[in-house]
Amino acid sequence: MSQFPQAELIERIDFSEDLGMFKFRPIDMQKPNFIPGQYATIGLEGDDGKIIWRPYSIVSSPYEDFIEFYIELVPNGKLTPRIWKLKVGDKVWIRPRIVGKFNLVQEVKKHIFAATVTGAAPFISMIRTQIYDLEAGRLKEPHRFLFIHGASRSKELGIYRNELTEISKKFDWLIYIPTVSRPWEDPEWTGETGRVEDVIRKYSDMYLFSYKDSVVYACGNPDMIQNVKGVMKRAKFPEDKIEEEKYY
Repeated sequence: MSQFPQAELIERIDFSEDLGMFKFRPIDMQKPNFIPGQYATIGLEGDDGKIIWRPYSIVSSPYEDFIEFYIELVPNGKLTPRIWKLKVGDKVWIRPRIVGKFNLVQEVKKHIFAATVTGAAPFISMIRTQIYDLEAGRLKEPHRFLFIHGASRSKELGIYRNELTEISKKFDWLIYIPTVSRPWEDPEWTGETGRVEDVIRKYSDMYLFSYKDSVVYACGNPDMIQNVKGVMKRAKFPEDKIEEEKYY
């Protein structure tokens, strides 16, 4: 039906009724090469027999033998309701060309990541890749990351909260701050509260990430992105030190 190669769903974890991790393995092509921060375009057949395509930022590292996504269900969307019906062993089409310019600025060694929920995907890919590069000796000196990861409720952060918390305990180059904006709906949550834009200045000041030596990256909800840009501009960050990737 399609000239594009396919990938098989090998693992799925639902964090909530509308958020989950989907891990695919290419079955009739080599795993595409990409730079952490880029996105892949996946597709499923629609009711009219045509392929519905949508781009998703990649969670996995280029060094891993699978392609992982952190996806939110859009109830009235054309593609995600079909993704939500997938079971392990089911297949999707995937475009072999992976693109995007939301990548780590290599000339700078300190980076502030601001993400809402699935907007964490490109940052997780960057962090995993740094671990592989350090272990293999490809990178001599680690970049330092301050990662503010926001959600309404902690369950929306899924398995990634635990993964990033463990990495931050093991390596001092990652500071991971999960924050919940609706703590009254999350009575067991004992961590930071507030929206990403409410706490980003607090932690960037606390850990000495400034406009003099750092770049800001914002990914996810467009309101968050605009608010973070405003906050960090007031902290003297110039336009060329604020990168953004919108999902909407």
